[in-house]
Amino acid sequence: MDRPEPDRPVSDRATSIAALQSCAYAHRGLHDAGVPENSLAAFRAAIGAGLGIECDVRKSSDGRAVVFHDADLERLTDQAGAMGVRPVGELTALALTGSEEKIPTLRDTLDLIAGQVPVLLELKSDDRRPIDALCRAVRRDLDGYRGAVAIMSFDPRIPRWFAEREPDVPGGLVVTEQNSRTLAAAIKRRLAVSHSRADFLALDIRDLPSSLSRRQVRKGQPLFSWTVRSAAQVETALKAGAIPIVEGPGVAAWEAGA
Repeated sequence: MDRPEPDRPVSDRATSIAALQSCAYAHRGLHDAGVPENSLAAFRAAIGAGLGIECDVRKSSDGRAVVFHDADLERLTDQAGAMGVRPVGELTALALTGSEEKIPTLRDTLDLIAGQVPVLLELKSDDRRPIDALCRAVRRDLDGYRGAVAIMSFDPRIPRWFAEREPDVPGGLVVTEQNSRTLAAAIKRRLAVSHSRADFLALDIRDLPSSLSRRQVRKGQPLFSWTVRSAAQVETALKAGAIPIVEGPGVAAWEAGA
């Protein structure tokens, strides 16, 4: 049984969605060789640059929302093995490779951002496993948060979960057409969009322009695009009516044209 509605300020939905479209977003924060992705340092840098923040969220073994991209620890820490089998205390004690930055919880991340810039939270699910525990962990950490924030996922069940249980939090579906350009794949994507009840789409920059992007613009609904890494890709995103989620040279290209 779901718990009662959380103590999160209810805002006008249209206002919330408009706020999310006010700037470009730093992909996993503003990171580089000395600042690891999805770290508090990367989020501070994004805030300083006036960029929104896109970050990834997974669940620890004890049900806490943790900001981390990979299902495994090896690429981003000096440890190996699955991230999701460890409790939050072990995860937050791990240093991110090449730095003194530790894996942050979602709560610590939101406390740092504190509404200064909009936030896109990409929730990561694996192998079609149940999503309730992950979604509830995120919902708990959003209680009382007053900044512009949305959730999104490749998994259409996740934006639908929030649409049904936390309708003041905008939800989006992340989509790529790479390696799946058949008619059957296109039908599957259309069904996923419909099932997700998403407020917005986040489309692979390599797919723009596309029938999905054109349909989204015609409907007057928000469109984001990832991962934008060059001036040419910034131009592609803008021509398609998409807000870019930028990284590396894409950051400088966006700032030069802003």
